[in-house]
Amino acid sequence: MLDLTITGAFVVDGSGMSGFLGSVGVLGDRVAWIGHGTAAAPEAVRTVEAGGRVLAPGFVDVHTHSDLGPLVDPWMPSTLRQGVTSVVVGNCGASPWPAAGADEVAADVGGKAGTFLFDSFGAYLDGLETAGPAVNVAALVGHGAVRLETMGLERRPPDDEELTTMRRLVREAVSDGAIGMSTGLIYVPGMHSATDEIVALAEEVAARHGIYASHIRGEGEHLFRSVDEAIEVGRRAGLRVHVSHLKCESDLVWGRAPDLLQRLHGADDVTGDQYPYAAWASVMWALLPEWAPVGELPEILADASARERLVSAVEEGEGDGFQSSVNGVGWDRIVIESGSDGRWNGKSVEAVGEALGMAPVDACFRLLVEDPETACIGHAMHEDDVRSILGDPTVMVASDGASMAPEGPLGGAAVHPRNYGTFPRVLGHYVRNGTVTLESAVRKMTSLPADRFGLRHRGHVVEGAFADLVVFDPLTVEDRATFTTPHEYPAGIDLVIVNGQIAWDGAPEERAGRILRRGA
Repeated sequence: MLDLTITGAFVVDGSGMSGFLGSVGVLGDRVAWIGHGTAAAPEAVRTVEAGGRVLAPGFVDVHTHSDLGPLVDPWMPSTLRQGVTSVVVGNCGASPWPAAGADEVAADVGGKAGTFLFDSFGAYLDGLETAGPAVNVAALVGHGAVRLETMGLERRPPDDEELTTMRRLVREAVSDGAIGMSTGLIYVPGMHSATDEIVALAEEVAARHGIYASHIRGEGEHLFRSVDEAIEVGRRAGLRVHVSHLKCESDLVWGRAPDLLQRLHGADDVTGDQYPYAAWASVMWALLPEWAPVGELPEILADASARERLVSAVEEGEGDGFQSSVNGVGWDRIVIESGSDGRWNGKSVEAVGEALGMAPVDACFRLLVEDPETACIGHAMHEDDVRSILGDPTVMVASDGASMAPEGPLGGAAVHPRNYGTFPRVLGHYVRNGTVTLESAVRKMTSLPADRFGLRHRGHVVEGAFADLVVFDPLTVEDRATFTTPHEYPAGIDLVIVNGQIAWDGAPEERAGRILRRGA
């Protein structure tokens, strides 16, 4: 007898092939039976009638920042209710281990900084396992965390001893189960690293068959040279490369999505992902050049010549060394997401400047001095480029978000709607407007990321695969989160199954997520 059958479904199996009318049976944590057409299903303890709704593999989100989300709320509601059954954390160079980076990462999950410390990467994974998350979690080790542990905030290349230490830390993390390494090369301290340093650490990942995922150095004016650096790392270290959240940021590169995709297609073993929105979200100190860390901002602003240089760098960039995130975007399209002064949440930096009677750049500096962790959203991309990238069958869908809930610590913040709506947005808005077919969209969310990131036996509806499944209504599925009302759950995601257990069926049922360690 099976534990569960889902009958009368339109099965889209993750392969990209046309869907079919059929039924799926689950025994334990695996898909045990697939019936085509009206084939009679074996007897089961529980049967769900799909009524023609789509049954697909659970979605795999390979770029998230839910590093500590399971420890704060193991239900991970904004993730689970999108139909996501597996996430990859440790992106953009940030991970909770080594410990020197723990405070910064913890701050991102809502005011619990300093409460989660781990003495090894394995201990971090063990902590996630103990928490019992609702979805599966795989983790990358963050290059930024490794560098911070070894060198602090030094703005120089590592010496031989420091590089040896960094290689050891990466090696330990991957040996403990990290599936690879990430970089965040627009963030401190990643921005202080040279390509040679990254290659050296990537070699440790390559030796253990992991993946290198990168938030590259620039996604606007410096987009193509930054992609080339990621390709070079893979070529020199001999490992597969993944470029995070592909975009053409700022009107300086609008319309060049085909060139970006051609760059990836022409490289050896390089892939990418994308969130389906024309706006990014980040900490506002990422607008500052590497020589102006946010902690030194008051001193820099007090020096007239340094201040003049800083204003120019932030608004225009500095040659080949630093890409401005304001140039080609404008302060009117950079919106405050969250900060210590909540009255500015949802307002553009230009509007904040007008209210304070100062130039927008000065308003930016003032907000950062008052709260260095002020976050913002930049409406910097063009919808035509978003559609071009999404329509490419080799590009995965990923949120670049974090698990949260309307009643959680970030419930009052003007967060990016991608935290709640990424996957339903593709299935609803972009499938229905013809940007991508249903079968291709499901593949980009399931088998493509699972296979690429080494999540074995996931992302497919085949006999013997883990029973991570989602049932959704293709006619009503949609994202409801917007930039003005971001804390809204999607519609049309009706049933989510993780490792054979029903996790969501209109209400939370069982937390059956697992920690997916490299090689396991």
